[in-house]
Amino acid sequence: MNKEFNKGLLFAGFGSFWWGFFGVIYFKYIAFIGHIELVIHRSLWTTFTLIITTFLFSKWSIFFKILKIKKNLFYLFISGILIFVNWGVWIYAIATNRIIDASFGYFIMPILSVMLGYIFFKEELNKKRIFSIILVVLSILFLLFVSVKSLPWVGIIVAFSWSFYNLVRKKINVDTDVGLLIESLFILPIALLVFYLIVNNGYNDFKLSDPPMMLFIFLAGPMTVIPLFLYVRGVELCGLGPAGMIFYITPTFQFLLGYFYYNEPFSISKLVSFIFIWFAVIIYLKDLHETN
Repeated sequence: MNKEFNKGLLFAGFGSFWWGFFGVIYFKYIAFIGHIELVIHRSLWTTFTLIITTFLFSKWSIFFKILKIKKNLFYLFISGILIFVNWGVWIYAIATNRIIDASFGYFIMPILSVMLGYIFFKEELNKKRIFSIILVVLSILFLLFVSVKSLPWVGIIVAFSWSFYNLVRKKINVDTDVGLLIESLFILPIALLVFYLIVNNGYNDFKLSDPPMMLFIFLAGPMTVIPLFLYVRGVELCGLGPAGMIFYITPTFQFLLGYFYYNEPFSISKLVSFIFIWFAVIIYLKDLHETN
């Protein structure tokens, strides 16, 4: 049991590290193609990668079973829109030197999920979790009070889109990867249409005449799917609570890369706001540790 638990921590940790480090490095490096084309390619090649993994893991029976239930399709359509918004805003943040702002979103996301769980599922809140939520709200209100311009809106959209995504997915019991494939298939027509318009106007960097670049852009799919598989497997082996604590590796590395490697500006007002958030995270993690 302990061996499986440790293996789960390893999987969840590496998945979180992948999102926070490799994911940022890769998408930042390739952002020169433009964030719109990059979002489209992430959608296209994530779909393609998931089709391959569905074949490899023989999950087509699960796929078709999900399709038979209308409720599943409705919720997956909504969650598909939410994940598309999340990908789009996160890549926009990466491309426009707002990695620190994006990390703000992933720091507050688990705490927002706790709040949404209370609102929509009547999940219990203790004093520590209530205090964590209050600190998150105060950090946002503080930035609003200082200046609307200082508000990390990309991080807030990232946090709310991902929190509501998790909320919608909680309404149905489907495999994470197969559900993401169906979500991706809902997005696919939009992605194909936009890609056609990009190619038709000659703005595309994905060209048959440049195979190395094609291959590099194609990696947007595996770069999305691999950490997902690692993290989900980690959750299965060690549980949601421990994996939730480990997830904070993601925004921590995003913040460190944004500040130290990409030299993004970090104002005093944002520092104060982040201090609120870090206190909220410490309280939340302490509560998770005590309840698991």
